[in-house]
Amino acid sequence: MGQDAFMEPFGRTRGILQCKIYLLLLGACLGLKVTVPSHTIHGIRGQALYLPVHYGFHTPASDIQIIWLFERLHTMPKYLLGSVNKSVVPDLEFQHKFTMMPPNASLLINPLQFTDEGNYIVKVNIQGNGTLSASQKIQVTVDDPVTKPVVQTQPSSGVVEYVGNMTLTCLVEGGTRLGYQWLKNRRPVHTSSTNSFSPQNNTLRIAPVTKEDIGNYSCLVKNPVSEMESDIITPTIYYGPYGLRVNSDKGLKVGEVFTVDIGEAILFDCSADSYPPNTYSWIQRTDNTTYVIKHGPRLEVASEKIAQKTADYVCCAYNNITGRRDETHFTVIITSVGIEKLAQKGKSLSPLASITGISLFLILSMCLLLLWKKYQPYKVIKQKLEGRPETEYRKAQTFSGHEDALDDFGIYEFVAFPDASGVPRVPARSVPASDGVPGQDLHSTIYEVIQHIPAQQLDRPETGHL
Repeated sequence: MGQDAFMEPFGRTRGILQCKIYLLLLGACLGLKVTVPSHTIHGIRGQALYLPVHYGFHTPASDIQIIWLFERLHTMPKYLLGSVNKSVVPDLEFQHKFTMMPPNASLLINPLQFTDEGNYIVKVNIQGNGTLSASQKIQVTVDDPVTKPVVQTQPSSGVVEYVGNMTLTCLVEGGTRLGYQWLKNRRPVHTSSTNSFSPQNNTLRIAPVTKEDIGNYSCLVKNPVSEMESDIITPTIYYGPYGLRVNSDKGLKVGEVFTVDIGEAILFDCSADSYPPNTYSWIQRTDNTTYVIKHGPRLEVASEKIAQKTADYVCCAYNNITGRRDETHFTVIITSVGIEKLAQKGKSLSPLASITGISLFLILSMCLLLLWKKYQPYKVIKQKLEGRPETEYRKAQTFSGHEDALDDFGIYEFVAFPDASGVPRVPARSVPASDGVPGQDLHSTIYEVIQHIPAQQLDRPETGHL
């Protein structure tokens, strides 16, 4: 039998035709099933590749035949190796390249070369009451793994926004079937009005460059068997100044006006977003004239050295690479901010605080008044007792019936006693003198009254005993 006659039954058309015949006559194709995990397998050149195959059947079998065929596009399939039961018959041309261990139908290719890329066909025949056949096809690709890419930037020295353009190129030394993807800050870069890509996508062009293009760029290269990402690069983009502003560590700022207390030194800071950093200059305006007073981002102003109550200043920022400049104007007003704050605090006393102060004053006054009233009579009595003779004091003690005259202090009711002659006594401002005792004023102490009245009654004769 010639080679063509041997290979023909294993062709794709012949296998399908045989399966149809079995389906129509015996239904044998339903009793044998061949499966593969994937119909496309990617291999790396120089390494081994394993093509797994599984089959199963439900009918008695006396012989199991496995055949592997290889085909390229627009070519006839080639016989690689085959087996009956456990006996393997390889093609002598490929006997050291392909390996199979029946009844396992899987195939090992080692080593894998670019010439091994193509379609691999496995055919399984079961011999029993009849012959059952089934086949599967696996597409194999062969690639070299990707080496680490490198990104080059043009121009490498940097570019000025709105003026220059920038080109990023991704270079890879090894790898096949490469695919390129550009990342900015770990996110894919897409085509836009300023971004464009080369046909292979390995070049990114930004024209013109703006501040928004600042970021971390990298190139991700892929193929079916590997992927590698380049190191991150940050292209140099010159821009600015943007957002020029003046701040101070003291003073009150309202718009572009700073209010400073008399005698206070204030430090001004001028800043803007720019790369490279700006150069700053401070300008003062006086009597329609301007002059530079300092260079640098900071300016210190002593209020006592300003002759006028107001002073106008200008901060200028200049980027010597972009050639752009910006300036901001502000005014310093010298005033007594501290005194005004104290006055505002004095006026801002709450009504509750005022009421509390008045209440405390009234309570204190009442306490002092009560204390004065409590101790003033004691002082009067003590002074009068100390000024009287000792005999009178003893006499007062005899009639009072108390050991200490101070215990008799209190409220007394005065009653007019009738005279022994029956003539009522007329009260007068002073009591007549008796026994050498001078007339007493109505405001005399209670001890004088008690002591005096019994003495008068004792000096009169008793009219009741005639």
